[in-house]
Amino acid sequence: MFLLILGIVGLPIPDEFLLTYIGYNVYLEKLSYVLSLGSVFIGAIIGISISYFLGIKLGSPFLHKFGPRLHLTEKRIETTHRLFEQFGPYLLFIGYFIPGVRHITAYLAGINTMSFKKFAIFAYSGAIVWGLTFITLGRLLGRNWHRVQFMIGQYRVYFILFILLATISVIFIYWRKGKTKTTKSKI
Repeated sequence: MFLLILGIVGLPIPDEFLLTYIGYNVYLEKLSYVLSLGSVFIGAIIGISISYFLGIKLGSPFLHKFGPRLHLTEKRIETTHRLFEQFGPYLLFIGYFIPGVRHITAYLAGINTMSFKKFAIFAYSGAIVWGLTFITLGRLLGRNWHRVQFMIGQYRVYFILFILLATISVIFIYWRKGKTKTTKSKI
């Protein structure tokens, strides 16, 4: 639980590998499946909630103060705000499966003052699906764990790049559609 909290807040901890390894230990009957799922869920919701409340506490004033140092212009901040309003809830759910995205979405939800209820519905349900997926995967692949270790090492970069490119493509397509609708309505 503690490692998941730290990983979701933003420390570079390989959460998917950790969860899959927990599933492997469930396969070996060293851990309980139900208790493991409960621990993962609690760790994930605590971590993502901390990130959300940090986003609320630091919020826009933090971005406006330190943004220019990070090359975040007002235009970029506004664009991010609009995109998050449109896609934020879905990113909270899907973001668990995309390394790097799960670390940022909760901060953005807080910065954009998303209601806690809406945040919790999407973020917590995403945590359940994410934990269930990787623990079950580790449990199912238990007998072939040596192959899993090899494949993770060999193909992780390609998988991450695929997910990242797919996410960017979907966002770009919706952004272009929104821009086209805005242009047509002005005409």
